[in-house]
Amino acid sequence: MTISVGDKLPEATLLQMGGKGPEQVDLDDKTKGRKVVIFAVPGAFTPTCHSAHVPSFIQSMDDLKAKGVDEVICVAGNDPFVMQAWGEATGADKAGITMLSDASGAFSEALGLNFSAPPAGLYNRASRFALAAEDGVVTVLNVEENGGTCDISGGPTMVDAL
Repeated sequence: MTISVGDKLPEATLLQMGGKGPEQVDLDDKTKGRKVVIFAVPGAFTPTCHSAHVPSFIQSMDDLKAKGVDEVICVAGNDPFVMQAWGEATGADKAGITMLSDASGAFSEALGLNFSAPPAGLYNRASRFALAAEDGVVTVLNVEENGGTCDISGGPTMVDAL
């Protein structure tokens, strides 16, 4: 079942690079009592993710903060080492976007927003989406129909929805 507006986010443990290596991040701790935006991409360094999706959120950070967003999180099915490198390569880290790894795909699967595309080497990846949650409850959910586009799941659309 796919998550919907009004649903509570599932419990999830994601990974983030810390000072001593990969660290576990409890999503409930990240969202409790906070307004967060989570956007997910099929993979770091893939064309649309790299050239459109992440840049759209970098460009929208000031507007999202003005709308009361406490944190913007990017999730992808890559390991935390790749997510850190990607954040550095795109400037997402400098913009304040938190780069989290869903390497097992468990989070996107729990949301009902996962897919596999074996010919492209993509297994158990997140569909392209963006959501806003307040205190862990989804208030906005924008899922792309075509994973190769970033029309309704980009930063400006989220700003408008908030």
